[in-house]
Parts: sequence; structure tokens; C-alpha cells
Amino acid sequence: MKRLPVHETFYTWQGEGCHMGKPAYFIRLFGCPVRCPWCDSAGTWHPDHIPDVIEKWEIQELLHAALKNQAKRAVVTGGEPCIHDLRDLTKALNENNIQVHLETSGAFPIEGSFDWVAVSPKVYKDPLLSCLEEAQEFKLIVDTPESIVLWENKIGHLYSGRPIWLHPEWSLRKDKTILEQINLKVKENNYDYRAGYQLHKLYGVDEESAVTPSTKISLSTL
Repeated sequence: MKRLPVHETFYTWQGEGCHMGKPAYFIRLFGCPVRCPWCDSAGTWHPDHIPDVIEKWEIQELLHAALKNQAKRAVVTGGEPCIHDLRDLTKALNENNIQVHLETSGAFPIEGSFDWVAVSPKVYKDPLLSCLEEAQEFKLIVDTPESIVLWENKIGHLYSGRPIWLHPEWSLRKDKTILEQINLKVKENNYDYRAGYQLHKLYGVDEESAVTPSTKISLSTL
């Protein structure tokens, strides 16, 4: 049976983007070759954080956990979830009337059927054209004053009226220069720029809800 390496799962609400504030069951997978230096989920790939043995979850275990929480949507994230074949997972969730959302850097082909795709491109590995075209929304991490213009030059011709969220890199969320660039770009109105934020971090909801593989739900108890 298909298994996926799971870093953690948690039932919470989406803290970013167009679905902000909506409840969702998050599935965070291990592995990421992109490896941004400011990554806020480095435990999925950094050798100083990942366990020696990574336990894999069966698709049915993930499905039953989502159903147990009465989730209407599941968010598959990472790490970089698209290094994995997600077709079996998305099929199982969709067949049980659970919407499936994807959060990806867009650097690897998307394998699976998703109701919503959020692409957050990174300079450390260029996104694929196919992923950019499939995105319903973009999330740009603004870690330098030049970040927004850099992505305008790279992929601005593909924005096509889709929302582009501008998120200050979390450690720079109070940096006046970064915030000023976001403010100016939103008001320019050249693209559908929107000021973004990781609202869930203000509430601390993820830390309260996380379930690691060592504490996962056993099928025999369901």
C-alpha cells in the first residue's frame, strides 16, 4: 500500500492566502531539495532536526485522520510535497468529499488532483512553467527589498490577474524597508498584489494541534 513520509499533521485553519481563516487538516511531508536558508519548516529536511528513522503513513491512515476531524479541506505541504507522487492521496481525499489544497514552490511536477494550488516560488530552485500555469494564487516571500521586482521580471507575465500575496520573511516581519516595499507595491496596483501575513503564527494554533508520526492514529482504534 502507498505510504508517504509525514513530518506532522494537524487540524487547524489556513493562516495564509485566499482561504485564510478556513478550517483545514494539514499534512506536512518530509523532504525538500530547495532548502531556503530562512525556512520555517526546516525540520522536514535539515539533518540537524530530522529523526534518524522517518516513519511513513499509509494513505488510509491520513484519510481516516482527516475524516476523524470532520475536515472539509486538506492542505498538503512540506518541505516540498511535490517530490512525492500525490495521486493516491488526492484521490482518496477527493472520493470522500474533502477538498485538497497544495502548497508548493513549483520546482517539481505536480502529481495529483488538487482543488487549489498555491505556488510560492523560490530563487534557490526555479519554478516550472507547468506549475506556474496551474497556480490559483502566488505567494512571494519578500526577504530583500528587491524580491518583488525580481519575480516581476521572472514570472510577471504569468500573473494573469491571479492574486499575488506579498509576505515579509518572518524574521523580517518588522523590517521597515521590507514592509515599505510591500505597501508601495500593493498601492501601485500594476498586478493583483495583496499584503500577506502568516496569521496562524499570531494565534499559535499549529503548535497546539500537531501530531507527529510517533503519536499517529492507529487504524485498529478507528
